[in-house]
Amino acid sequence: MELSQLDIKYVQGVGPRRAEILKRELGVTTALDMLYQFPYKYIDRSRFYKIRDIQDEDTYVQIIGKIIDYQTIGVGRAQRLSARFSDGEDEIELVWFRGIQYLKLQKGVSYIVFGKPSVFNHDWNIAHPELELLEKVNLETHKGLEPHYNTTDKMKSSSLNSKSMMKIMAQLMQPLSAGLSETLSADLLARYNLMNLTESLKNIHFPSDIKSMQRARERLKFEELFYIQLQILRQVKRREAQTEGFRMPRVGQAFNTFYHNYLPFSLTGAQKRVIREIQADMKSSRQMNRLLQGDVGSGKTLVALMCALLAKDNGFQTCIMAPTEILANQHYETLTSFLSKNKDGIVTQQSVARVELLTGSTTKKQRERLHAALLNGEIDILVGTHALIEDTVQFLNLGLVIIDEQHRFGVAQRAKLWSKNINPPHVLVMTATPIPRTLAMTVYGDLAVSVIDELPPGRKPIQTLHYSNLRRDKINNFIRQQIELGRQVYVVYPLIEENKKMDLVDLENGYRYMTEQFPEYRVSMVHGKMRARDKDAEMQKFASGQTQILVATTVIEVGVNVPNASVMIVENAERFGLSQLHQLRGRVGRGAEQSYCILLTRVELSKDTRKRMDIMVATNDGFRIAEADLQLRGPGDLEGTQQSGLPFELHIASLATDGQILEVARTAAREILDNDPELELPENQLYLNQLYRLKQQAVDWGMIS
Repeated sequence: MELSQLDIKYVQGVGPRRAEILKRELGVTTALDMLYQFPYKYIDRSRFYKIRDIQDEDTYVQIIGKIIDYQTIGVGRAQRLSARFSDGEDEIELVWFRGIQYLKLQKGVSYIVFGKPSVFNHDWNIAHPELELLEKVNLETHKGLEPHYNTTDKMKSSSLNSKSMMKIMAQLMQPLSAGLSETLSADLLARYNLMNLTESLKNIHFPSDIKSMQRARERLKFEELFYIQLQILRQVKRREAQTEGFRMPRVGQAFNTFYHNYLPFSLTGAQKRVIREIQADMKSSRQMNRLLQGDVGSGKTLVALMCALLAKDNGFQTCIMAPTEILANQHYETLTSFLSKNKDGIVTQQSVARVELLTGSTTKKQRERLHAALLNGEIDILVGTHALIEDTVQFLNLGLVIIDEQHRFGVAQRAKLWSKNINPPHVLVMTATPIPRTLAMTVYGDLAVSVIDELPPGRKPIQTLHYSNLRRDKINNFIRQQIELGRQVYVVYPLIEENKKMDLVDLENGYRYMTEQFPEYRVSMVHGKMRARDKDAEMQKFASGQTQILVATTVIEVGVNVPNASVMIVENAERFGLSQLHQLRGRVGRGAEQSYCILLTRVELSKDTRKRMDIMVATNDGFRIAEADLQLRGPGDLEGTQQSGLPFELHIASLATDGQILEVARTAAREILDNDPELELPENQLYLNQLYRLKQQAVDWGMIS
């Protein structure tokens, strides 16, 4: 029977009860599924130590010797079993705190002891070591790299620990020897010098040496990333072949009038480059699907407006969809400000294009007026929230859809915008979250990418400082100085309610603290559990200058633009990821004044946390920060970008560290699809069959950006 057909419960050492746990915890139902649960580390069992050779607490050791004596110490929960173990020359203490009743130790018998040493009372000891009778161990097969597997608490409670997983894998080695159907062609294996699948699975679980393990990992990573890229690029090819785009070749009156008379400042080189890239897409016969990346304040909204004016010049309307009412209002105000004031500062009666706003707060009467103006083509640009996707919202000729912060919208929601015209409109996705290249090639792999990597001239870099919370008096003095200069201050907390376990200062205590420390100033508070109306009212008080200090959770991360706010204080900054800290920092530095971001942490920090703080202090470059965040945290959740955005689950490859393999895999996939977009040739049936096996989604969202 093929391993893909063999139910895991029939594998020796599993059975129905364990099979149910494996299914529930890991999604494992077959023997082949089990083989794709890869070790997360290996421990070298080839070396035997003498006790005198032990030097550090980070290295596992194994020692051959005998138990000289043992005794039970203490009573009740404090009871422990202590044994003196000798290798014939020196002694070490072995100690157990749990499961003492199950241990049957024998004096004078040779054992192999395995574990991680630690120092207690200036002497080495090993807590909860593994013990094996030497006479029962074949030292020739015992040597080598021992795999260790990730397990959940529920698995451990059912005795499915790493050791048990290893024993199950060992049972699968014999049926695996019969060979598995290859998932990569002989041509690919030869061209990239890859190990075959059967040997890879053997050597990933029980490698004969480090080189074999590394070659197995390389092959399995390549396979995983290759099929992700094959799926993504195939979707792009199909969409290009099946979806005709609206052609927008004209650069006409609206664009030119705005460019020559209304542009508030000179475009940066990056903005000009990005507009040219978008224009090239819009005037081709292909439907555009493009991702526009740019740090907070880099001028994405201005680029979006100029693209909307290109659409107007060609007889098309544009809609701009934002994730929150606050952000939709901000876009609306920014656009109307751009369009109603010319270069000389004169407010004009007749703007270049008509912009309107549609959100959940829009009244029924206003909606009726908007719907009529949309259908007769009077509205050129409609800014809004989820309200834009309602069936009642119909356009005369929607040609461009601009989506801000894509990861905050579901794919099904975005798909509704496609139905607003006969052909799907061009799609421009904007994000202020810098996305590392590996993520852009996977999570956003079906989108062309444009990057605004320059800030407008005149902006002063934000100065970032890291202090322990013992320096609070100094920081309070600094806050007072800044407010006296007419500035405003954000204070951000990670939680709404007190969490004693994590020992975080909660928002409400922080609000009380700020009001007590600064009785002469007005303080607002905003958090995600407030009603939208109340939250907006508090934000508007801060935006209009009625309050000087805004105490908030991360709801202000994407929020109102307050150029007068020049100080961002992040409490418990150690609880935030790098990308999130960078987003928060982007709330200040919007005006001409020098702005500051102060990261407050506890005194004692882990090595990784200190590294995060150092990176934030050292650079304002969002892309450097995003790359560092990916390296430190992995791709699980970078600012809402979930790994579940990938076509298939990653078992072994890492978007943080395997960028080079990803590049090679993408090139290989592209070459195959350039010659055979639908994988119809006989030599490509292998790939098509494997894609069908991997793909589990019922709806083909790949046709939608």
